[in-house]
Formats: sequence, structure tokens, C-alpha cells
Amino acid sequence: MDSVPSPEDFAARCAADGEMRLAVRHWTGGLRIEIGERTTGFMVADGQIMSGVPGPGAGVITLAGNADVWAPLLESVPPPFATLTVMTNQAQGISRPDTDPLVWWQYTPAVERAVELLRPEPSRRETTREPASATAHDSPVGRYVHLDLGGVDYRVYYEEAGDGIPLLLQHTAGSHSVQYRHLFENPAITEHFRLIAYDLPFHGKSIPPVDTPWWQDEYRLQGEFLRSVPTALADALDLDRPVFMGCSVGGLLALDLALHHPDRFRAVISLEGALTVSGDWEALDGYWHPQVSNTTKARIMESLCAPTSPECYVKEVSFAYSAGWPPVFLGDLWYYLVDHDITDRAHEIDTSQVAVHILNGEYDWSGHAKAGLQAHQTIAGSTHTVMAGIGHFPMQENPVRFSEYLLPVLDEIRALV
Repeated sequence: MDSVPSPEDFAARCAADGEMRLAVRHWTGGLRIEIGERTTGFMVADGQIMSGVPGPGAGVITLAGNADVWAPLLESVPPPFATLTVMTNQAQGISRPDTDPLVWWQYTPAVERAVELLRPEPSRRETTREPASATAHDSPVGRYVHLDLGGVDYRVYYEEAGDGIPLLLQHTAGSHSVQYRHLFENPAITEHFRLIAYDLPFHGKSIPPVDTPWWQDEYRLQGEFLRSVPTALADALDLDRPVFMGCSVGGLLALDLALHHPDRFRAVISLEGALTVSGDWEALDGYWHPQVSNTTKARIMESLCAPTSPECYVKEVSFAYSAGWPPVFLGDLWYYLVDHDITDRAHEIDTSQVAVHILNGEYDWSGHAKAGLQAHQTIAGSTHTVMAGIGHFPMQENPVRFSEYLLPVLDEIRALV
């Protein structure tokens, strides 16, 4: 590939990049990238990037694959499923020969940025943002409510704004309710819906309970407990058959609630939803490892976003992930990858009782559009939409574009009242 920079040019490009300089701190070793017959890379000594392609050795990460496999990854705007260097491409021919798995986990942020810097020009990101606030305060007001969940008192944080039909909002695995901040400022939504975004226990401002020794057990999110949170919150706030919208873990939960509690909700909106999500939970131990920073999982979340989404919002996604309690993301993935599977029961969902709307981002390589389509085809009467130019975090990574898909769904729900 003629566009592959020489090792000298590539090292200089990486050394001049502020994000890369932060990502390689304390690293001694280097990055070796084999693209067919071409090889490039850089060496690192205690966080200082130097020219030269390292051979196999301690601290060296090697990525190897033929030119055809690398081609989509190196496009200025990579196509769907070509936004994460290794985790989505190993089966397609990119390998990590002689690479220590721990070193790879530790320096995944540097690897991902390096591949971005291999591209001939930056991704053409959208620049459309929401209008700046005209007031000193944003719309939502936050409070705490005490919920009895399984006989334990949980102090749960939620914030709300708007009037009309109550709409409960569930965040993704490992994050918190800040993901919905953009919706609170959209009058086309808040004029007709009372938005209520909450933090799951152990997430965001919902600190752990004080009357149980939670620190002695490994955190794993279970479906029965997860389903109890929005139902208990609806009871506590005296909500009359609210709408539920969740993303990722919340998107799976939306379908779970439609199956188990159709009488409690008038509609569910499943963002990045699926009947089940495949994945090897045990292979993800790097998401909670004493020698791996929270920034690794945060940077991987960026690969779930569309490469054209506004960069400031994509970085907001990763900021929220890097700030979370370290065990919580991997623990949430227990529900996402292991506990949740309604494949054999989804046909029981009665959309005459609870409307079901499924939306999947074009660039989401986890809760991908084919999985959403399968759910739609199984749940009679449901709707399904593929959101072009959007990834796994539609409400946060590209709120302006997401509203174009969400508003018609909300209009349809309003028509049911």
C-alpha cells in the first residue's frame, strides 16, 4: 500500500500528536505494524517515541495482516466494523504475534490512535452540534430516591425535565445518565415527554448501599435485579405506564421488560437491542485488571462510535467510561453477554400490550443492525430502524442526528395515548 508512511515519518507523526504522547506514557517497547509486504512502526523508551521498527521483544505490540484486510481500516472514513483494530478483525486476518496480552490491554489506546494516524487524512467528522444554552442552567433537576431492591435500600440518583408522558431513560453498561443530557435540551421532546434519566446502583451518583458489604463480592449485573430498578422507580415516582428507553444494556433491558412486564409500560424503545449478544466474557478480563487503566475500556468505546460523529461528543462518551468504578463495566457485561438471552421467548412479547421499537446504529459492531433485525422479525408488530452514520451511543455521540430517528418514534407513541 503506497499510503503507508515510512517508519521515520510515522514516528514523527505520532510524536507530534498530543493524544498519542499521553497514551504511550511509561511504555517501553514499541509498535510494529505489518501491512502485507510493508512494515512500519515506532519504538518507545519510557514514554518517548523514537524512530525505528522494533522486532519481537518485551513491551512490543505487533499487528500483522495482509493489505486487503488492512485496507478498510486505513480509509479516511472506515466502513462499519472497521473502526477497532484487533477485536473486530482478528477473525478477518489481523493477528498479534508474539504480543504479551497484558501489554496489549495496557496500550490499546496508543494502538488505536496509531492506526488513526496511519490514515491519509483525518475522518471527515460532522460538525453539527446542539445550540449553545441561552441560560445559565441546563433543564434537568436531579434528586435521590430510596428504592427497596431485593430487600436492600438503594439510594438512586435521577434527574428529570419536561412535561407529559413519562419516559424512563437507561444508560449503557459502565456509564451513567449523563448520556441523555442532550435530550433534556430538545424542546421537541420535552414539550410532550417527562424525561427521567437515572443512574443504576453502583453507577454515576448512585453510590452503593450502606447496609450490605458489597465490597466483598465480585460485581455482576443480573437480569432480575436490573429489571427491578425501572419498575421500582416507576412505583416510587407514581408513573402511569411510562415509556422506557434504554441503550446497549438498556436496549436489551427494554426487550426484557416488554417480555416480563408488558402491563407496566406502554412502549419500549430498544437502542442497540438484540435477543442475545455473543461474546466471550472471560476473555475481557482486561476491562478490570489491576495493571490496566480505565482509559483502555474508554478508548475501545470510541471504536463503537461512528467515525463521522462529532469528536467532542465521542470524547464525552469515553470520558464517562474512564470515570466509572473500575469493576462496573465488566460486571455489567455479565448481563449483556451471559445472562440476557430471550431468543426462545421473544415471540411471546405482545405488542398490543406494549409497543416495541428497535433502533440500531450502522456503526455498532456489538449490538449490530442484523441482531436488531432478528429481534424485530421475532417480535410481531415491532418496528426496526437502522440509524445511518451512528454507532453504539446514539443519544450521546451524535444527538442531533439521533433526534431525526427518535422524534418519529415518539410521535407514534404519542398517537397511542
